[in-house]
Amino acid sequence: MTAILLTLIIVTGVIILISIRQVEQYQRGVVFTLGKFTGIKNPGWRLIVPIFQRMKKIDIRTKTVDVADQEIITKDNIPANINAVVYYKIIDSAKAVLEVEDYFYAISQLAQTTMRNAVGERTLDELLQKRAEIAESIKEELDEKTNKWGIDVEALELKDIIIPENLKRTISKEAEAEREKRAVIIKAQGDKEAADNLATAATTLGKTPGAMHLRTLQAINDISSDQSNTTIWMVPVEILEAIKGFSNTVNKKDE
Repeated sequence: MTAILLTLIIVTGVIILISIRQVEQYQRGVVFTLGKFTGIKNPGWRLIVPIFQRMKKIDIRTKTVDVADQEIITKDNIPANINAVVYYKIIDSAKAVLEVEDYFYAISQLAQTTMRNAVGERTLDELLQKRAEIAESIKEELDEKTNKWGIDVEALELKDIIIPENLKRTISKEAEAEREKRAVIIKAQGDKEAADNLATAATTLGKTPGAMHLRTLQAINDISSDQSNTTIWMVPVEILEAIKGFSNTVNKKDE
């Protein structure tokens, strides 16, 4: 009798041991009883009845999908090789198991087709200048389609956009020409502003008595500070005005 009891205890202990499943903190256990979904197991030690029950563990941490490099034709018929990375997280373990066979593969394929369609609707200039905006639009569309699988797409990044070498040279020349154009425009604006300032200064000096004398003295001071052997002969402005007046008088007499 004691042997039978001991045997039962041992058998019961073995059954309990083989029935225990450990669910980690970053996992959830999807339980099936006789092939039917019966619930979710949270982290910890959980009992699963052998033969009658089965549990599939789902990792709920953020994961990444590297979208393979693929050639896409843009709206303006330019081929571009593009790859991306998708960050996603399972928010409903039951749906991730019941609604899709392999969610990792499904997200990878869906990301490729969504990215191809989104890029095909934009020109190359838009693709290069609005990379973040395009990535966000692809992410939103991908997230909407994966909600029914219990998956939340957290982010999508376009990693590389590779265009043909001859097109790279053309874009480089165009950018260089644009920079030269801006430089010419900036220089012309500077020359115009300098001319306007000189005209304003000349008008002010002409209208203000004594202003020309002060400007002359300032010029003399600037020249005198230069350590050179140059000799400067200054002619008073009044003498120049007298000569100008004398010339006008002679011209009138001749007439």
